[in-house]
Amino acid sequence: MQNQLKEYIPINALASVLSLLEQDNLLIKIKNERKTRHGDYRSLPNGKHQITINSNLNTYRFLITLIHEIAHFEAYKAYGKFIKPHGLEWKRTFQHLMLPFLNPEIFPNNILPLLAKHFINPKASSDTDVQLALALKQFDEPNNKTFIFEVPLGCTFKLYNGKIFKMGEKRVKRYQCLELKTGKIYLFNPNAEVELIN
Repeated sequence: MQNQLKEYIPINALASVLSLLEQDNLLIKIKNERKTRHGDYRSLPNGKHQITINSNLNTYRFLITLIHEIAHFEAYKAYGKFIKPHGLEWKRTFQHLMLPFLNPEIFPNNILPLLAKHFINPKASSDTDVQLALALKQFDEPNNKTFIFEVPLGCTFKLYNGKIFKMGEKRVKRYQCLELKTGKIYLFNPNAEVELIN
């Protein structure tokens, strides 16, 4: 496990992560990119517990996702299976587990204040925290994607699934976009990544 994880998380976080995993006897699987999630946790029929995480995440996002999923397991263990997946029990567990990692030995100084703010009330996905998601994005491998908030009004863009949309107005926090094939309106988070069509 040590050799497998050390290429995916900040090196200074490795010892703490391994000690968390030793206590829990969790099975960690690293998967190819899944567009709809960074990772997940599940209780297996054989009584074991499995976490899967996408291999394409940068080290900081991988660490946050791993601790997010370990928090699901810890909350399940402490409070039972009838709690809300991202309810109060999970939030408190996630905050508690993440606290030792919130230091400049592990995260860059410009990310720490954003993480501190995020962990006052962590969300189901760090991607819904626009400032944090943008700050973490700078550590990703370069790609040809554009954030929704950068797409000019009226321009067309494509999603990973091939669907084509026309950019619309901003409504409170999200952007209203028209799917060209169906005429349906969809709302997008500002930091959703899309491919511009010329």
